[in-house]
Amino acid sequence: MKKIFIAALFLSAIFNSTVTFAQTETSGRNVPYRATHTKTTELKHTKLKVNFDYQKEQMNGEEWLTASPFFYATNELVLDAKGMLIHEVALDKNGAKSPLKFDYKNDVLKITLDKTYQKNQDYTVYIKYTARPNEVKQEGSAAINDAKGLYFINAQGKDPDKPTQIWTQGETESSSAWFPTIDKSNQKTTQEIYMTVPDKYVTLSNGVLKDSQKESGNMRTDHWVMDKRHSTYLFFMGVGEYAVVKDKWRNIPVDYYIEKEYEPYAKQIYGNTPEMIEFFSKKLGYDYPWAKYAQISGRDYVSGAMENTTATLHGSDILQKPGQLIDENKWEDTIAHELFHHWFGDLVTAESWSNLTVNESFANYSEYLWNEYKYGKDQADYHQMEDVDHYIHNPGDFKKDLVRFNYASREDVFDMVTYQKGGGILHMLRNYLGDDAFFAGMNDYLKTYEYQNAEAHQLRLSFEKVSGKDLNWFFNQWYFGSGHPKLNYTYNFEPVKKQVTVVINQSQDQPFEFPLVIDVYDNGKPVRQKVWVDAKAKNTFTFDVSKNPDLINVNADGILVADITETKTPEQSLLQFLGSKEYKSKSIALSNIKEEAGKNAAGIKLLAAALKDPFFRIREQALEQIDLTIPEQAKALTAEIEKLATGDPKTLVQAAAVSALAKTKNAKYTTLYEKGLNAVSNAVKGSSLAGIAELDPKKASAAIANIDLDGASEDLMAKLLPIIVENKVEKQMPAIGQTVAFYPFIKFQDAKLGKSAEDGYNWIMSSDNLKATEKITKVLVQAKSQIPDNPQVRMMISQMLKDGLAKKMEVLKNNPNSPTIHQQIDAINKTIESYK
Repeated sequence: MKKIFIAALFLSAIFNSTVTFAQTETSGRNVPYRATHTKTTELKHTKLKVNFDYQKEQMNGEEWLTASPFFYATNELVLDAKGMLIHEVALDKNGAKSPLKFDYKNDVLKITLDKTYQKNQDYTVYIKYTARPNEVKQEGSAAINDAKGLYFINAQGKDPDKPTQIWTQGETESSSAWFPTIDKSNQKTTQEIYMTVPDKYVTLSNGVLKDSQKESGNMRTDHWVMDKRHSTYLFFMGVGEYAVVKDKWRNIPVDYYIEKEYEPYAKQIYGNTPEMIEFFSKKLGYDYPWAKYAQISGRDYVSGAMENTTATLHGSDILQKPGQLIDENKWEDTIAHELFHHWFGDLVTAESWSNLTVNESFANYSEYLWNEYKYGKDQADYHQMEDVDHYIHNPGDFKKDLVRFNYASREDVFDMVTYQKGGGILHMLRNYLGDDAFFAGMNDYLKTYEYQNAEAHQLRLSFEKVSGKDLNWFFNQWYFGSGHPKLNYTYNFEPVKKQVTVVINQSQDQPFEFPLVIDVYDNGKPVRQKVWVDAKAKNTFTFDVSKNPDLINVNADGILVADITETKTPEQSLLQFLGSKEYKSKSIALSNIKEEAGKNAAGIKLLAAALKDPFFRIREQALEQIDLTIPEQAKALTAEIEKLATGDPKTLVQAAAVSALAKTKNAKYTTLYEKGLNAVSNAVKGSSLAGIAELDPKKASAAIANIDLDGASEDLMAKLLPIIVENKVEKQMPAIGQTVAFYPFIKFQDAKLGKSAEDGYNWIMSSDNLKATEKITKVLVQAKSQIPDNPQVRMMISQMLKDGLAKKMEVLKNNPNSPTIHQQIDAINKTIESYK
């Protein structure tokens, strides 16, 4: 699963700067040991026949479940079955049914078998039932914001702007909301599903479509078969009016199920998938193990995306148009993430949620691997630096072990430790072992445990088996421990010995041991030193130098997951930038001059060098830091920025250059801005519009309705939000939803922008706009896990939502026949509940 940490950087910036809230740590407090589920039964095959009642939002089902005792003999089968009506239970012997006694209460179906069965003695139980997802009592979480398993989207067709769809979401334990099963990750089974649907709809499920039969009444039954074992939470059904765009990898079908409006862009969105499959197959030394690969999107999805075996479900944010795609396919990392799960997660599955790292940390790291292969190491390092910073700036996660058996809710482990930190840990392990051993270890793990379950210890054993190295030291601190190194350092030059002594200090409670790269700048040139830091508070290293070093750069390769405190002059930052090959060191050097680059010659030289850097993210970062209202910067940098605004090959850099020029409020750039309004790129359009707004707000408000702001950056939204709100540009009301949702916190940092955000929030809550309201509620639910566990913070958000609810009630009072106002009120109420 890909959880979208949509507000992490935004919130961390607030909570780590102007506003300080006391933080509490809930992980591990008064919670029991979470043992792996005890297997008393081994599922063998699951056969389902289902049809759907769209009016009642229910599913009629028949199930034939073949199983046997796992080890000990038993005469009982215990299944999870949430919110169902159970009509019939029988033993099925070659089609002949014999009734069985059963007891169904508290979402558990206990079936008394006809006799005591021994290990490997199979039986088949028949169950006729009705799935009622709206009766399911289990609730969602911050990671997966609903848990009813089966979702009817616009089932009665009342919303003209939303398609009718059905999709399922099994992770973590919600498959049992639509078919009786043993809903644990360590249960694997083959499957087949007969889905009867209106003939106008297409269907998707795991495995391959074996048969499709027309039925009376414009209905059709599709028969999907999955002949390889996989975990029950990975079962999937999707139904709706989709176009199916065909692709392939080798001889395996690769299909893209896409809403028809987006069909022309399917290959732009999904088209790298076959290349990804080939790359991952070769990198792992293990060919893609399933019979097909399909991807589909679902409206109102409850998380980011889900790796249902052979049938990945994405949230509708994947649906992008050329204006977004020319800037950046923001979903490409997620596409890689879910695909990689088909090895790590689907082929070999975490035996328990405590060991989720063997699923999600690998999927997170696959994003690095894909970026490295397709776009180069700089892009991969950029992506991972962003990821690790999410974790580093979220102190609520520091006390959580990567493998943890003491979580409060099983979905608590879907967090920045499992994802972002876990990916960073794998990158450290790769660099410690070397590529050959690292990928050979992954291959051994996959081949040893294919179609089975595994845990972190077994992962360790595979890496040890291949490399011959003992890795307990690594796993004990990074997998079975918490936190990360917090480093500061000093250095001293001894002129007689011509040596520099570097002291590395660890300030966290539990010292770590780790390899560390230190660049010592001697006569302006970096000399790379590789050292081993022992698990103690102070480590001392001595290096030969010709004179007092110009600069010491600790963690110069950026591999160590650590929080490093240091102070460098602009001159040293310039030296670091010019002497570094790694993206992270360059980016940090740029950041170091952010507050003092104004009139400093070294800082301006650094910015000038960054504008010509071959990696576009560095050019973009420099442009965001530049202020051309400072005469020294304007004199040195304007000409290059003007070139970038029209000639850079990356539209994101063009947009950043236009934004930099807009700060000057110089009318000579009017023609540039007007031309930019006709660009394909949303980023260039938006920046050009912001430039016009600086010169002529009325002209900007007239043009803003025609700009597609989906996926716009926070910086761009900050510029355009006041124009949208002040001029009540209703078409852009949904676009501001994710920003205005955080207006109480924005006000702490920028009172003027915060007031615009507050006005925008109240405007949405006083309007009958479903999309805009859902933007607010969705981002607040997604952000819940990223907000410090603090009563004051939750109270602030709850009160904001209650105030908004009161406004929506007024809208209802004035317009009781609105087709969507009740949906908006329900969405707000659910969000309020999630913050209690």
